[in-house]
Amino acid sequence: MTVFAPDSLELNRKLPLWYQVSQSLRASILGRAAGAPLRLPTEEQLAEHYGVSVLTMRQALKELETEGLISRHRRRGTFIEPDARGGAPVRLLGSVDAIVAQQSGDLTTVLDHGPTPVPPELAAYFPDLSEAAGYRRLRHDPETGDPTSWAENLIRPEIAERIDPADLERWPMTRILRDTAGVTVSRIANTVQARLADPRTAQLLQVPLLSPILHCTGVAYDERDRAVDVVRIHYRGDRFSFAVTVDAAPH
Repeated sequence: MTVFAPDSLELNRKLPLWYQVSQSLRASILGRAAGAPLRLPTEEQLAEHYGVSVLTMRQALKELETEGLISRHRRRGTFIEPDARGGAPVRLLGSVDAIVAQQSGDLTTVLDHGPTPVPPELAAYFPDLSEAAGYRRLRHDPETGDPTSWAENLIRPEIAERIDPADLERWPMTRILRDTAGVTVSRIANTVQARLADPRTAQLLQVPLLSPILHCTGVAYDERDRAVDVVRIHYRGDRFSFAVTVDAAPH
């Protein structure tokens, strides 16, 4: 019988091994493709795959069984529960229009907004500002209501004056900048990093503390190549994919 093939994992020796393995296998299960096998490899095979002891692997599997993601049957093996799916992934696409179209399908709650100091790590984007307008939002899956990401936007104050915070519950920031605030968004530069969930992110996204997340920093530039919006988005690791189309140069 064909068995499910989990993703690989580079272990961090500073964190409990069983916890890292359980979270990695959890993300693999929730992000699996439709039609993927439901049977997991044996404990011994999984332990070899992750480079841990069978005892550590057993502890990780017990955690997933408690969550209801797997079921274990004596002599038959360990199986993924058929309903254990994370839903459609959030996709970070490769054009301004595509990003607007994708984000328009999300349900959004505005957590808070107001003047906020520009953090030192973002000061290079706003060299003439010590304070910007900050907006913090939580996005939900429109079908399940599950949180998928939360975002922190920093906007130039003169542009923020043309933004109605209520619009952020209906439209993505990129669309508001373009269609309401009158900003010509010429390009968006995205950087994606793998991180572990801090306490606030874990609470907002309803994931365990220190579980894998994807951290995206997006910088929107206007026609003068000036940064007008810097957003930091924290995605659930099991709900994220990245897609970019690269056109080949003509021969």
